[in-house]
Amino acid sequence: MWAVFEPIHAVTYFAPECRAEFEQAGLRGFWRGYFGGRSAPFGPVGPGVVTAAFFGFSPAMVARALPGVWELATPQRVLAARSAGARAALIRLGGTDEEYAEAAELARRAAAAVELEGKPLAAANADLTWPGDPLSVLWHACTVLREHRGDGHVAALTTAGLTGCQSLAWRAATDSGRDILQPARGWDDEQWDRAIAGLTDRGWLDADGRPTSAGRAEFDEIERRTDDLAARPWREIGSAATGRLAELLRPLARAAHTAMPDRTPIGTLPRP
Repeated sequence: MWAVFEPIHAVTYFAPECRAEFEQAGLRGFWRGYFGGRSAPFGPVGPGVVTAAFFGFSPAMVARALPGVWELATPQRVLAARSAGARAALIRLGGTDEEYAEAAELARRAAAAVELEGKPLAAANADLTWPGDPLSVLWHACTVLREHRGDGHVAALTTAGLTGCQSLAWRAATDSGRDILQPARGWDDEQWDRAIAGLTDRGWLDADGRPTSAGRAEFDEIERRTDDLAARPWREIGSAATGRLAELLRPLARAAHTAMPDRTPIGTLPRP
């Protein structure tokens, strides 16, 4: 299910409608919109909370955006921009309230079933008032589900003993590339090289920086644990409703994925 709700959620970062709404709210530039939009459900928080919750960003990079964005726009204003931009983007990608009413209801049921203990981003989004129209409900539900899975992934990574920088260095070695992930997450060369050394010491990378079979096996276990931690909503609504939701979302998810950059500063998006 992650492959169908992640691209729908991610329009908030890349769709021109979303960027325009954030700019109208006063958040100019990609990263102001990213940090402001994603952290607004917490309220006017500072960099410490967001560094911990987002996990993969250097503290220095987060501090360049927060708490400064709250001097440009209140969290309430940013949330309104986030919702308006996402709705406009989904309409452009082919979504209509009539066509996606059933999907919105199923997604909302799934989002209502997430467990929130130890899931800060999911909990903050789940606390927000639900919108009224089906497309906005759909996007909000996908966001709760996405952040729920992401919170679980952070738990799995930290339980495995990985730091935020190490998790990014591993991704760079396996699929995304250091040239985009390191600057996008704000890590300097010394920090990144230290992360690579840590992965090498634990046997995940060889002397040339290539992933080892042991490293791949251990990371596969992290992904399996992540999937387990994200499974409750789908158990609660049942296999038939889960399959129906995937069927309904796939065309919109594919349209959203096609509209995204091939390589993004938030990592590789799954293909629906």
